[in-house]
Amino acid sequence: MQGLITKSTGSWYQVQTPDGQKIDCRIKGKFRIKGITTTNPIAVGDIVDFEMEPERGEGVITNLHQRKNYIIRKSINLSKQAQIIAANLDQAILVVTLASPRTSLGFIDRFLVTAEAYDIPARLVFNKLDLFSNEGLEILADYKAIYEEIGYPCYEVSALQGTNISLVQDLLKDKVTLFSGHSGVGKSSMINALLPELALRTNNISDWSDKGQHTTTFAEMFELPQGGFIIDTPGIRELGVIDIEQQELGHFFPEMRERMNQCRFNNCRHINEPGCAVLDALEEGEIAPSRYDSYLSIYNGNDTRA
Repeated sequence: MQGLITKSTGSWYQVQTPDGQKIDCRIKGKFRIKGITTTNPIAVGDIVDFEMEPERGEGVITNLHQRKNYIIRKSINLSKQAQIIAANLDQAILVVTLASPRTSLGFIDRFLVTAEAYDIPARLVFNKLDLFSNEGLEILADYKAIYEEIGYPCYEVSALQGTNISLVQDLLKDKVTLFSGHSGVGKSSMINALLPELALRTNNISDWSDKGQHTTTFAEMFELPQGGFIIDTPGIRELGVIDIEQQELGHFFPEMRERMNQCRFNNCRHINEPGCAVLDALEEGEIAPSRYDSYLSIYNGNDTRA
């Protein structure tokens, strides 16, 4: 039988069949070690084959279908290389707050670079609009200007008050969408605003996966009545960029990518080379200094914390 992974604790997976049935499954023993270099060989959003064990009323996952994409982060488990957050995505939404907690520009940029690297369209949703002072609104306008200029759609919402939630609702129709961001930015509140009937289930997620909830990052998928799925992820404290070579990094900054062919040298690092079109654009104010700072930070493998 075939199904969709909708929930994970790391050792158990909930598989939804095409007719909507949900079955608890585990991984077949050998499957776990076969060429897997991530902490979780299977992620929410994966399509799998499984077999039922009638005597136990459970399933065993026997095969993972090829992914169209996935989004990954450095694992907090140092014995493994990386952790897959979710797979087979149509888009990724980063929920951003300017305070309570603050989402740094560096964190936003690392998320966008990761999405670019794995061919996942990304959008930014600025939440807690109801808390913004006049000064906060000015900072918000500055943030939005940076990202809209380079092609990332930005939205202002208040999940608590329902402001502009309908805009987000429209974005989600018939798509598989990852919601991500720091703990406390209001992802669960936004999902409750989008799907009020899920409030109780959302509150109960921590009970279901109580073991290790503070040390792992597993996601859960919710089906939308208008078509599509939301994948909610526990808050990410830090986001390390992984599997991106230094010479490739510029390709994942759209404003750098469009200028790279104009550099004098084919192997330009965009750091101190003469005739660098990226540095020229930075000097002319065509590239935001914060974006270039993020490029240098990632290039040099600096700290991943926000």
